[in-house]
Amino acid sequence: MTRERYWKLTINDLEESNYNPNKVLSWDIKWIIKPEEEARFIGIFIYRNGTPYNYESIKGITYYHNNVSDDILGYINKLLKNKYGGNELKQGTRVFLKNSREIYSANEIVELSRELEQKLDSTIVITIEFHNMDKDEKLSCKLPENKLLPITGNK
Repeated sequence: MTRERYWKLTINDLEESNYNPNKVLSWDIKWIIKPEEEARFIGIFIYRNGTPYNYESIKGITYYHNNVSDDILGYINKLLKNKYGGNELKQGTRVFLKNSREIYSANEIVELSRELEQKLDSTIVITIEFHNMDKDEKLSCKLPENKLLPITGNK
């Protein structure tokens, strides 16, 4: 299986894209809340094969946070649970929404990004990892080629 990651994508990059959601292995949306010097951020992500939680793999959306107020975390948690469901599990600064609805399409990721962008004065950075994309799929997906980061060790 070959893997490739597009990183430092913007919402606009994703709006313009046309990729096959079935090829997505994982995605991550990171909100860096201004001012950046305060190191306040939230990351929401999903791994198609599940996120490690103790000794099991949890399916569903997960988020992590650093230096974020309880009111913002409450807003994030409520938004995600209302949109995607899931049973909340906490581990340190990570919150798992076990068995929540999983999203992989560009439209759904853009929609979530826009909702959170409106709430927080932030910089948004999106990363998406794909598997088994051939040359034609990379060209037709309309993601910026200069944001493609090869993953070493591909066979």
